[in-house]
Amino acid sequence: MGGRLALRGIAIGYLGLLLALPVGLVFYRAFEDGFSAFWNAVTTPEAMHAFWLTCVMVLVSVPLNTLFGVLCALVLVRQEFRGKAALNAAIDLPFAVSPVVIGLALILVYGREGWIGDWLSENGIRVIFSPVGMVLATIFVSLPFVVREVVPVLREIGTQQEQAAATLGASPLQTFLRITLPAIRWGVAYGVVLTTARALGEFGAISVVSGKLSGRTETLTLFVENRFERFDLTGAYAASVVLALLALATLLSMNLLRPKEKKA
Repeated sequence: MGGRLALRGIAIGYLGLLLALPVGLVFYRAFEDGFSAFWNAVTTPEAMHAFWLTCVMVLVSVPLNTLFGVLCALVLVRQEFRGKAALNAAIDLPFAVSPVVIGLALILVYGREGWIGDWLSENGIRVIFSPVGMVLATIFVSLPFVVREVVPVLREIGTQQEQAAATLGASPLQTFLRITLPAIRWGVAYGVVLTTARALGEFGAISVVSGKLSGRTETLTLFVENRFERFDLTGAYAASVVLALLALATLLSMNLLRPKEKKA
């Protein structure tokens, strides 16, 4: 009994020192000068644009990565083909490569001196130092999460129900919507939560391809850095609190939906 309590104490203390205490101090510093100072900091035109652009990154990258993740998981689990091992390894590339390297790779492809950069410039298409490049960077770094959450669920449920549906005359789309998707829904949901959290907090790749133009190509993470470097600590901490609240809202919505699903 004593050993269990000691382990719990160590785990709670470890999380408290590394997570709860730093986050709590950020909240404290954000409101140290009062709520009005916090509100003024997060309602400046630059802060509002950074918030809007962060939401755009999430609203574009999360649905695309969810669709890709489910399709890719189905391909990896349900099909056999040459290059399957290479595809499976490539999915984990964003985990292994630094986000800064990802940003540099995007510049090598889409920049002015990049692989297709000249053609894009000639046709009036700007990718690097624009929201388009930032979306690409966000998609890249958050790509694996849905795949890696759905793959083990697909393997666990097997193919018996899908085969039975096909025998009864269901089309592949009907089988997916009525059999497969309900079975993998929580794997997809958890992958969406992780993808959203990653997209909200991305800094390295976006900082390389954005140009960090205040009011134009600055997300909330870049806004925090900008305010901190300009010694506007209230603005930096206030924007950090907004990011933390967005992440907490994502996790809370997931937890609120789960009991309803269990009762159904």
